[in-house]
Amino acid sequence: MAGCGGDEAEAPDSGAASAPASDKKITVYSGRSENLVKPLLEKFTQQTGITVEARYAGTAAMASQLLEEGDRSPADVFFAQDAGALGVVAKKEMFAPLPQEVTAKVPAAYRAKNGAWVGVTARARVLVYNPDLVPAAQLPVSVFDLTKPEWKGKVGVAPTNASFQAFVTAVTVQHGEAKAKQFLAGLKANDAKVYDGNAPIVEDVDGGKLATGLVNHYYLGEISKERGTTPEAMKAKLHFFPNGDSGALVNVAGVGVLKKAAQDPDVRVFVDYLLGTEAQTYFAEQTFEYPVVDGAPAPAFAPALSGLTVPGVDLNDLDPLEATIALIKESGLVP
Repeated sequence: MAGCGGDEAEAPDSGAASAPASDKKITVYSGRSENLVKPLLEKFTQQTGITVEARYAGTAAMASQLLEEGDRSPADVFFAQDAGALGVVAKKEMFAPLPQEVTAKVPAAYRAKNGAWVGVTARARVLVYNPDLVPAAQLPVSVFDLTKPEWKGKVGVAPTNASFQAFVTAVTVQHGEAKAKQFLAGLKANDAKVYDGNAPIVEDVDGGKLATGLVNHYYLGEISKERGTTPEAMKAKLHFFPNGDSGALVNVAGVGVLKKAAQDPDVRVFVDYLLGTEAQTYFAEQTFEYPVVDGAPAPAFAPALSGLTVPGVDLNDLDPLEATIALIKESGLVP
């Protein structure tokens, strides 16, 4: 990551290693979906001439592939959907520490303490609701209220989604495994509606087929964009849990650089680009996520990131992914 590109040969008697030359090509393992990320990667290539070979899969699957491949992995960069998956790979010491001048661009809450990874965008957990079915005055104060009888059959969840899994991990970190088990069992007993992803939850809430659902905030923006309308014009609305509730977790999508690519100047250009104003603005305007670097606008339909009251959970602690998946399966929410 210290490389600056170009051929910088040292004097023969200096004893210093020369910075590697750019080959204008990097390999990115993306846990982020192709339809969201590919347009930005194409912009990056157009501007820099650096070709990006991107491999796409779910974040958990991509993290597992990296762990299986180990030092043999062709990946230079892991672009993950959530901090937990980045933490899993970081625990295996597969990432090179990022330079301080890179990580300093991002608030401490949204990067690894040891510099192993850095957040690129932030997303808030919310309750999406249909005001025709649930008046705003009746919205729950806490996510744990959703296991109460009055919410039976009224809540949609996506238990196989990485964002839901990270949220459950946060509950475990904040309140203990017993509380997480109780909450999951409560959702199951309360006939929570199970979905494969967040988007169908928002669509059903907007269409009046479902009262509420636990999702990330940006799905409202994505679906409204697909429909050629605005988030404000959608029937579905967002409820941000107050008072630092566990349901208000703010997680990040972020990147880690594999050790073998630590000195690759093209990789440094890529990371700098993701944290630059153009990419940050792209995420805010096209995927409706929160920028984590100053200078880019936040999504217009959501409150400012700095104004959210979030739970006291360190994103560096969201790495026990396998244990969380086991808890969710044990609850019966997934087969």
